[in-house]
Order: sequence, then C-alpha cells, then structure tokens
Amino acid sequence: MPLLTPLRFSWRRLPAAGVPVKNLGLRKVASGASCPSGASPKAFNIFDRDLKRKQKNWAARQPEPMKFDYLKEEVGSRIADRVYDIARDFRLALDVGCGRGYIAEHLNKETVGKFFQTDIAENALKNALETEIPTVSVLADEEFLPFRENTFDLVVSSLSLHWVNDLPRALEQIHYVLKPDGVFIGAVFGGDTLFELRCSLQLAETEREGGFSPHVSPFAAVGDLGHLLGRAGFNTLTVDTDEIQVNYPGMFELMEDLQGMGESNCAWNRKALLHRDTMLAAAAVYQEMYRNEDGSVPATYQIYYMIGWKYHDSQARPAERGSATVSFGELRKINDLMSQGKKSQ
Repeated sequence: MPLLTPLRFSWRRLPAAGVPVKNLGLRKVASGASCPSGASPKAFNIFDRDLKRKQKNWAARQPEPMKFDYLKEEVGSRIADRVYDIARDFRLALDVGCGRGYIAEHLNKETVGKFFQTDIAENALKNALETEIPTVSVLADEEFLPFRENTFDLVVSSLSLHWVNDLPRALEQIHYVLKPDGVFIGAVFGGDTLFELRCSLQLAETEREGGFSPHVSPFAAVGDLGHLLGRAGFNTLTVDTDEIQVNYPGMFELMEDLQGMGESNCAWNRKALLHRDTMLAAAAVYQEMYRNEDGSVPATYQIYYMIGWKYHDSQARPAERGSATVSFGELRKINDLMSQGKKSQ
C-alpha cells in the first residue's frame, strides 16, 4: 500500500543540443520521434504534444530562464535526495523529460557514472545546466524512448510525465529500458496543484461568460499512480506526496511564471483566449478568496513522488500465504509476558 507523508513548504516570488547517440543502447523502433498524433493509438489524446514542445522551447530561449527554474530545481533536488537514499552506485542513468537538467545538477559522479538526458525540446537540451557527471543529450519523446531493453540502472523523471497522453505506456517504456533490479524515481504534479487559480478562473468565467472551460490541465490522482506502476511491471512501490506553496504579488505574476516554466496549458479542449474583463475578475476573485495578510497570493503545487523497482531474483519476496508460524493472538501474549517481566524487576 502506498505510503503518504504530507509535508508543506513555502516560498515567496519577488515582483518583478542534443545529438542522438549511436550504437549505445538505442533501438530502431523508436528513433527518438513521436508518432504523428502525439500519442500511442490506444491513448486518449488529451494534450497537444507539438504545442508543449513549442512552449518548452520558447521558455528555454528566454534571456533569463533561471528566473523561472525555482520550482523545478527544488523538485529535482528532492529526487536527487531519494537517489542518495539508495545505498548503491548507478553506472548508467536516464532522465526522462529532463528539461534543462534539474536532477543531474544535484547528483555527483561518485553516485552516477553517466547520465542520458532526454526531452522533446531541443532548446532545453542545448541550454542544460552544468553538472560534473558525463552527460549525453537525446531528443526523444517520453512515450517513445529510443533505448534497448535492460539498458539503465536508474531512471528518473521530474515534472514531465503529467504532460504525456499515455502515462501507462510511458511507465511501461521506463520499465522496459531498466535493468533487472533497476529503480525508477519520478515526480509529477498532483490533483490539487494550482487549485486557487483553477477556482478563480472558473468563478470569474462563469459569472462573466455564463460558463467555463478548463484552463488548468488535469493531473493524476495519487490512488492511480500505484496501480499504474504495478500494471507497468514495477514492484516494491512507494508513493508519497508533499506540497510547495509559492507566494506571488498577484495572479498575473503567477501566470507569467507558469509560462516561463513551459507549464502553460496545452490541452486540446483549452479555450484559446479569455476576455480582458474575465481575467481582471479572476484576479480580483483570487485576491479576495486567497490573499495573505501582506497582500500576496499563494499558489499550491502538490507533488507526487513515486519509486518502483524492476524485478530481480535477488529481491526480497513476500512469504507464501498461510506460511506464518505465529498468530497475532500469540504476539499479544508475548507483549503481556514482557510487561509482566518489567513489573517484577
């Protein structure tokens, strides 16, 4: 059963190229390109993957992309912490949807021997952050990883898989490229992410235009992640959650930062434009419902972290059903005997 450990953190926002590798674990069936529809044939096509690629490329081309990296760098550091918690070295690792390399910068070459970083945005790969680990950049879609089976000791992914159309397929791809006894550590946005923005836009649009369209993309539920990991073939699963709250001067500054992160909505059913009056009304609703004492407004980012292992014979396995030699009733008697022994001393 997944373990849930809620934590809470708060920040304040002040106003204000890859070259595919040859003959190293690549498989011809993927070749780093996504299918024309942006999803596998059986997937429900929710997101415009081509638009998401353009959004991420635009964000990576900005003069100061690091201005908007604060959230992804923080989550990347927390994934790196989980890598360090595992008492082993990883000769070959893969970052799926790496962006500018927010995980690799927090790891060292003693832990990871070589890092492959994949993303759909070539500008993000070209402007990757510095790291001491030897890295290789590969332009590839998260749903179509161009690597052979049993290639990597470690696969990580930070705040990228929530944009794929076929999450089950993406997890199966990750499981496929992992070696036996390899581990996957990932992070995705949870369902309560940006609930303040979502509610404010819905209320304002309903009042001004008589209805509303989705302006914040849908996110996975925590209860689904364990099921999807198990379905993909992972075992020894762990899912935990925390929240990061960032304070902004107002709603428009929040939306500016989301655009700078490359996290603008790319759902097919999004509304292209909102009327000016609706946007101003949404900002007023946001302030009225959620403002802090100092006049700033909070934005909540819920993060789900997941860990799954690929099966290997050396891994511990649960005992067979009915093989227990002690019942819970007998354990209770042991506790009573220990209590009596302490009293007699």
